[in-house]
Amino acid sequence: MLGPDRYVTRLADVPHEHLEELGFRGLIVDLDNTLMGFRQTELCVDHLAWCERAHERGFKMVMVSNNFTARVTGIANQLRIPCIPNALKPLPFGVMRAMKMLDLPRSQIAVVGDQLFTDVLSGKMCGLYTILTEPIEAKDFPITKVFRFFEKLMLPERPAP
Repeated sequence: MLGPDRYVTRLADVPHEHLEELGFRGLIVDLDNTLMGFRQTELCVDHLAWCERAHERGFKMVMVSNNFTARVTGIANQLRIPCIPNALKPLPFGVMRAMKMLDLPRSQIAVVGDQLFTDVLSGKMCGLYTILTEPIEAKDFPITKVFRFFEKLMLPERPAP
């Protein structure tokens, strides 16, 4: 239930072609430490380009984040994707809303995020394929640091992508 279906170092390392081969057309993407660092205000060029390529290839995307509305909507607008802020992951309700927005069968949706106990767990509770990334930086919310401790116990060493 908790193990991700795939590991990658960072979002930009998720090949669009591989997602297409697996039949995915919709992506639910986390914000903090997945798309950009926890306190960063600018998207890195690689992740911006990755999202642009996803648009060009016809992927539907929704950003689902536990962060506050202003930060999440600002980045989502920059990426031209809808978002669900204040999602309260790992509760599945934000991911369920994103699934409804994507309007695709669950077999065509993948979740990408940096946390086992929020992103992966909420995706798994909804029956979705999950991709776990390494966090972009070590800075996190205090509660996330607690989750990271338990994550290391569950996944002492992340396998190579």
